[in-house]
Amino acid sequence: MSGGPGGTVRERAAWDLVRYASVWEDADVLCEALAPVARGARLLSIASAGDNVLALLTLGPAEVVAADLSAAQLACLELRMAAFRRLDHAGVLAFLGVAAHADRAGTYRALQRDLGEDARAFWAAHADDIAAGVIHAGKFERYFHVFRRYVLPLLHSRRTVEALRAPRSVEAQRAFYRERWDTWRWRLLFRIFFSRFVMGRLGRDPAFFTHVEGSVGDRLLERSRHALSDLPTASNPYLAYILTGNFAPGALPRYLRAEHFDAIRAGLDRVRPVRAGVAEAAVGPFQGFNLSDVFEYMDEAEHERTYTRLLAMAGPGARLVYWNMLVPRGVPASLASRLRSLDALATGLHERDQAWFYSRLHVDEVRA
Repeated sequence: MSGGPGGTVRERAAWDLVRYASVWEDADVLCEALAPVARGARLLSIASAGDNVLALLTLGPAEVVAADLSAAQLACLELRMAAFRRLDHAGVLAFLGVAAHADRAGTYRALQRDLGEDARAFWAAHADDIAAGVIHAGKFERYFHVFRRYVLPLLHSRRTVEALRAPRSVEAQRAFYRERWDTWRWRLLFRIFFSRFVMGRLGRDPAFFTHVEGSVGDRLLERSRHALSDLPTASNPYLAYILTGNFAPGALPRYLRAEHFDAIRAGLDRVRPVRAGVAEAAVGPFQGFNLSDVFEYMDEAEHERTYTRLLAMAGPGARLVYWNMLVPRGVPASLASRLRSLDALATGLHERDQAWFYSRLHVDEVRA
């Protein structure tokens, strides 16, 4: 990945920590985009913490190659896989940190035989994260902890925060946002806390903002208005975590819902973790690609080169799914004749995206 004149993102970003202990991209949206091409097919996915890799197993693929540059992120995926293999659904929720657990260290000792050498070494050095629940171990999750502990109380009372997640009609939810939530203090402190400066130091790596132009806080504020006004707040797992510090029984990400547990457990042997950039991860062909927001961190030339390499691994009719958060990146002009952008599908899915931070979703289909 190119990082511009200051060197590549590979060179400037830190890869030895858990940056994301959960995946902050809506797996329901991802799975709906890839469902028509996934069954019995090979999929290539950014690994991240592993949530959406496991969610893809609900589509019945033949294989999911999970690529990441970070050994820490791959360790998160491997530990989730071990938990799904050895524990029941309630045990998975408790061990990962969604529910209370009396002895996570003891459970880990029973799971570690299923981990590779690198993952075992990583978790041996992070025993405190195991004990606290690994879904809370990331830099991005700690960023939200700071927001929840120090900023949110300055914005609204505990009663108002709890009321935001109450079930209500869309009309009532819009009225609640307009009349009780959208104060001048909310807008001011939101823009400050979710600015490029603060997010780059407490949340994301500063290197990830190399190609971002304009106000980060203003763009995220507008997307937050949409999420808190137009999307169901009671069932949104990402909102639940931000406001309460955990997922909730009625607001779980796709891979943690009881109805998907058996399909994920049955498909674990079809996941192949690979420590590599997504474009170098494996030999194709693939019919589906979960690319997260990987193009966000590239200049236009590297974006074109990477997309070209991915396209060389794509079968006819394959779909490439990816998000833009702050940097607009779509199909490079030089490749436009070989793909068609499914804009109507992507726009409809983006309107329902519960991980609302992203400015756009792309679903590109390789022409037969």
